[in-house]
Amino acid sequence: MKRIVVLTGAGISAESGIKTFRDSNGLWEEHRIEDVATPQAWQRNPKLVTNFYNQRRKQVMEALPNKAHLALVELEKQYQVVVITQNVDDLHERAGSKHIIHLHGEILKMRSEEDPSMIYQSNGWEMDYESTNAHGHRLRPHIVWFGEMVPKMDEAIFQTMKADIFLVIGTSLEVYPAAGLIDYTSQTCEKYIVDPKARELNHIQNLTVIQNTAGEGVPALVNKLIKNV
Repeated sequence: MKRIVVLTGAGISAESGIKTFRDSNGLWEEHRIEDVATPQAWQRNPKLVTNFYNQRRKQVMEALPNKAHLALVELEKQYQVVVITQNVDDLHERAGSKHIIHLHGEILKMRSEEDPSMIYQSNGWEMDYESTNAHGHRLRPHIVWFGEMVPKMDEAIFQTMKADIFLVIGTSLEVYPAAGLIDYTSQTCEKYIVDPKARELNHIQNLTVIQNTAGEGVPALVNKLIKNV
């Protein structure tokens, strides 16, 4: 059974009503990135950061998987599929995808400040910025902020190197290190990019660019890949 690795970005979640990470004015939900998405912001004003992520969490819990999420699940009937996502929502999980690597964390989880391996599912969308675990450690959003390492990058690279087919969906390949994953694919690997702003990458072989939304482009591509098995 061939192996498909999928890299997804904000564009796939946007079609479920989740606002993209950064607007054209450089703000995220009217906040400067430096004020809500850095370790320094958390240390400086944990209440503001907590309230910000509470609202993002509420938005995620109200959203539903869309046609693109559901189409990717269909691939699992004919292929081994690994989804690598830059998104912090759980829409891939709710759609039914089985193997998901969250590069930038998961908004519905919290973790210990002192021991990052202590991860907890949040109860509802509201988190208290003074919350602690049984060890007395303060809990923070389980998010990879600007300036922090991406702990699952090595696993993502390992999976990408084994791909027979590599799909890029809903991302313009501008956010690193995730954008560099396509460079780890083999020369024989089939590659597809589905995004309205997708562009040709001259240094990448066997690449097909599909300038379309995830909701339209992904189901059509999935049908093609299933028929080609």
